Amino acid sequence: MNILYTSGTTGVPKGVMLTHGNLASEARILAEMREKLDPQTVVIGVLPLYHIYGITSVLNVSMYLGLTIELFTQFDPEKVIAVAEQEKQTILFAVPTMYNRLIQSAGEKPPQNPSLKFCVSGGASLPVEFLHRFESLFRTKIYEGYGLTEAPVCVENPYGGLTKAGSIGLPIPEFSAKIVDSAGKEVTPGESGELLIKGPGVMKGYLNRPAETEETLKDNWLYTGDIARTDEDGYIYIVDRIKDLVIRGGYNVYPREIEEIIYQIPEILEVAVIGVPHDDFGEEVAAIVVLKDGADMDPKVIQDYVKKRVAPYKYPRIIRINRDPLPKSGTGKILKKEIRKKFGDCQ
Repeated sequence: MNILYTSGTTGVPKGVMLTHGNLASEARILAEMREKLDPQTVVIGVLPLYHIYGITSVLNVSMYLGLTIELFTQFDPEKVIAVAEQEKQTILFAVPTMYNRLIQSAGEKPPQNPSLKFCVSGGASLPVEFLHRFESLFRTKIYEGYGLTEAPVCVENPYGGLTKAGSIGLPIPEFSAKIVDSAGKEVTPGESGELLIKGPGVMKGYLNRPAETEETLKDNWLYTGDIARTDEDGYIYIVDRIKDLVIRGGYNVYPREIEEIIYQIPEILEVAVIGVPHDDFGEEVAAIVVLKDGADMDPKVIQDYVKKRVAPYKYPRIIRINRDPLPKSGTGKILKKEIRKKFGDCQ
């Protein structure tokens, strides 16, 4: 039994019980999904190995396939680019924050001969703008996927098949997914609801937390807490975390939609959209942004950019320019819980 703790980004960390069967099946399925790789392929190991993404995709799958892993003690974009140029064939598993930093480094000094056969993004939703910029700079393909500590990797854009920007893809072999409304009824394509996962990688339960286990695992389905939708081809799109939803005057505002738009502004390095208390509307939409080095921008310009592209109730009335990087977890995930503590009362 392997016990890994959740990051606690939306609550108290919980011990996830993963069996040998969970981890072994994940390694086998993911290894079989890839076409036969050259044994000399080098996996660039920038993910922490205390996190399920690093354990599964970097460590276990590489050992299953007999690949070499070049481990980094800490993420350094310039060193990653150097490895990608020195080796004959490489693979990168990373999170969106890492891809963003690689984009910034490559923008200053474009890689001449990157050897990235393919990349995989997970750990958080990948902004479409990041995907397009990275693929253009590094002349490779990113396969965005999805997993959580409770089900390490369960959805991914099909390797070698059709990928869709903004989508986490399709359930991987031996896994199933469905999206249900608050009553537990499966919704139709295009409608949003909670994403449920079933498959051999789903956890046994939470350590010493029977109530939370019963709430999360129902009829062998894992209730992920993520809002999602599917398109006509069955590809899954993460809309947002249920706990990140902003309800402004009775209208639902999904932060990810607003963040995707703000990331289109060239001067923006990082952004987090949150809901802050409001006397009249219940919550107001606020955007906390970090600008690139040397950039200067009036918050009104950002507000107007978003306002032209969304419904009137959605655009952020509050925009704060933050001079420091946004708080992140050890895997680079932006911690909205910490941001709410700092900016939750901004008006």
